[in-house]
Amino acid sequence: MPATQPAPARDDTAQDSEQDTANAASIVERFLVASMVPDPATAATFISPELAITFTGGRKYRHPSETAAFNAGRYKWVKKNMQRIDVVPGHGETIVYSLGTLYGEWPDGIPFDGNRYVDRFVVRGGEIVQMDVWNDSAERLLTRHGIAA
Repeated sequence: MPATQPAPARDDTAQDSEQDTANAASIVERFLVASMVPDPATAATFISPELAITFTGGRKYRHPSETAAFNAGRYKWVKKNMQRIDVVPGHGETIVYSLGTLYGEWPDGIPFDGNRYVDRFVVRGGEIVQMDVWNDSAERLLTRHGIAA
């Protein structure tokens, strides 16, 4: 009977990479949940002091309180239906995409839902260092005002 060979040892780097990937997805999801409350103070516990946010329309922010203030002006309230999280491991950082739809009310109280969004995050060292946000709100507002989007 042939001798069995031990399974090759797993590369610690691969284990670390898998853990970083799982942690990054959890960090982003908890950040988004806090942001939807909105609770910018809790959301800020997941960010780097060097956070760079590019919001819809190319607006630049550095802190979740700034995006909460923007959303407070654009919406009476808004929440995310997070349908999917995609994670892309990299060298020293992990890219996390959150895809889904927005629902809520416009400032005049008219409800909306099904408003597509994509958020892209860069997570490095257990902190969110970059956030890019895209959604269809502008097109929906144009359509509401009779402008073909």
